Amino acid sequence: MPCDNEMLVHAYIDGELDSARALEIERHLESCIECAAVKDQIDRMRAVLRTHAPYYRAPPRLRARVNAALEAQMPRRAQPWYRTVWAGAAGGVLSTALAASLAFFLFLPPASEALVDDVTNAHLRSIASGRIIDVASTDRHTVKPWLASHADISPPVGDFTREGFTLEGGRVDFVDGARAAVTVYRHGGHVINVFAWANYDERLPDFATRNGYHIVFWRRGNLAFCAISDIALDDMLELSRLLKAATMPDGRE
Repeated sequence: MPCDNEMLVHAYIDGELDSARALEIERHLESCIECAAVKDQIDRMRAVLRTHAPYYRAPPRLRARVNAALEAQMPRRAQPWYRTVWAGAAGGVLSTALAASLAFFLFLPPASEALVDDVTNAHLRSIASGRIIDVASTDRHTVKPWLASHADISPPVGDFTREGFTLEGGRVDFVDGARAAVTVYRHGGHVINVFAWANYDERLPDFATRNGYHIVFWRRGNLAFCAISDIALDDMLELSRLLKAATMPDGRE
């Protein structure tokens, strides 16, 4: 019998939940066999589609027309069409038309989906290349000035060793087409990349998951921040809380 939280699992995978609810679902997945199976099936299906399906990004006007047509056909108070799609997929009934609908949903993402992919790729690229750190230091007074001079951004750099997050250093990277200052922390054997870049008007997601990585976004003034790692979600939220507390509203420490 399906678990009552099954639809919330779909929302969790799609990054639609706030951080507190996402943490609840992550803990639920550790003990619920049914929901864990649903998540596993969706993860495998998305991996297959992303690997083998062609990528065609529609122009904004076409996307707006398609969305308007879908909303016009949706009965009042009905579930969004993509929830119906995911529910059918989880039940194992995947026709050609359903695959096309899934491809539309997965491969024509909003700007926030593209940003999540960009951050994830930057994180994986740094690990795969071995270029995680440009300046290696556990001293915030070394890392922060280096980032300010090389990335033209001065993000908060804290010493959170007592809380379990050891400062490793920093580097310069690129996110969303902009130069980003990256502060690197380590939690046990896990690397945490914290990106900061200038962002004036783009709406940021709050939370997302991608390929087993937790991603938390926030904003301070005209700076956007994003922390990404494969550590537990509650640990990720704790680090983001510490960094938010270390940053003034205008981006100054």
